[in-house]
Amino acid sequence: MKKAAVIIPARFASTRFPGKPLVKIGGIPMIERVYRQATQCSDVSRILVATDSDEIFDTVRSFGGDVVMTSPDCQSGTDRCAEVISSREISEEIIINIQGDEPFIKPEQISELVRLMQPDHIEIGTLAKRITEQGSVFNPNVVKLVKASSGKALYFSRNPIPFVRGSDAEHWLDSAPFFKHIGLYGYKKEVLTKLAKLPVGDLEKAESLEQLRWMEAGYELYAAETEWESLGIDTPEDLEKAALFLKS
Repeated sequence: MKKAAVIIPARFASTRFPGKPLVKIGGIPMIERVYRQATQCSDVSRILVATDSDEIFDTVRSFGGDVVMTSPDCQSGTDRCAEVISSREISEEIIINIQGDEPFIKPEQISELVRLMQPDHIEIGTLAKRITEQGSVFNPNVVKLVKASSGKALYFSRNPIPFVRGSDAEHWLDSAPFFKHIGLYGYKKEVLTKLAKLPVGDLEKAESLEQLRWMEAGYELYAAETEWESLGIDTPEDLEKAALFLKS
């Protein structure tokens, strides 16, 4: 089995929620929750936080985590992961990117992604969950994807995809499968270095979705279906949802 390392990009200067990796959820800093969830996965052999913040760096060190300082010029979590593998000796063939705002990521989800990444032909992987709630289909903050029967992702969008022709919107869930993208990525190490060098494409500009840059450049993504839900923290309002998620 190919070995996997987890890298957790965590930047302080989020536009919508500055300092969010340090916000406490149930009395524990969010970045610590993400890190601890990753440590519960037996399919990874290394876990690192990649940050450009002294405060985040010190926080990770305080709970005994491994952390690397990266450039403030990194434009994305993928760029930050690529900088880590260029500056640290990483022997693992697979790199798992878990965003620093995913405090409820399941160890099982990480394992699902590691398994997906085992075949040589899969260069980039991610997860998808079947949507069962009508509001998520039309929520632009919930990224949707369509995929082939092989698991190959065909497109990602903030709009509802597929469009169900000849059916009222309230019946779409009964007419076609809809999948929510779980923002967890796996890369083969050598591919990650190449992705960080790609220019922003037209599709990424339109949808503000980084994975469309890779697809537009000709890279294939594969999505494994997961039964586990995830709750990313994007805004201060999401903290209320986090409190409910903790109780569930």
